Amino acid sequence: MIGRRRAKNPDPGESAGTGLARKRMVEAQIAGRGVDDPRVLAAMSKVPRHRFVPEHLLKHAYDDEPLPIGHGQTISQPYIVAYMTEALALTQTERVLEIGTGSGYQSAVLAEVAKEVLTVEIVPALSEAADRILGELGYANIRFRVGNGAEGWPEEAPFDAIMVTAAPAAVPQALKAQLGEGGRMVIPVGTDFQDLVLVRRAGGRFTEERLLGVRFVPLV
Repeated sequence: MIGRRRAKNPDPGESAGTGLARKRMVEAQIAGRGVDDPRVLAAMSKVPRHRFVPEHLLKHAYDDEPLPIGHGQTISQPYIVAYMTEALALTQTERVLEIGTGSGYQSAVLAEVAKEVLTVEIVPALSEAADRILGELGYANIRFRVGNGAEGWPEEAPFDAIMVTAAPAAVPQALKAQLGEGGRMVIPVGTDFQDLVLVRRAGGRFTEERLLGVRFVPLV
């Protein structure tokens, strides 16, 4: 399944309370912990995280923690979303491949700081729900696909950046091959213990830099 969205619209479910909670989230959890890219901070201030969490968890939408979204998956901790986005050093000119659409929250943040986002999810119900929510929010620069994330989206390669939001045991070679010259990929790697790794491609060679310890669901 592949979908395309309209132009961005204001969130119809926004309220003064959720706006204030999001402002506090950005100040305390994100800027307060060292994320300083103005594009990323603007995106985190704009995207309504409460639209991407289950209804019974709405009161926790802006808490400093991941939350379950069903199908054994989670919406990532806001700080990690911001940190990973900043690590890609996006300038609103890039085509980004996202592996693991999940709730669609990270997709929306990427769409604010990149030219186009192509996102792959293996669970059809999650992809469909994210497609619907992002459609309601009016994102025009996100395309969706249901499939095996470890295989990427080869017919659309190369990509300027790749973000992986689930952890394989090692960096998939298929994803490295789809990274364009000068491109960056941020990916959690490991099983019991995981590292967030920044992969760079330059001159046909790849380098890997460990950023920090993380905990993600496995890439399936």
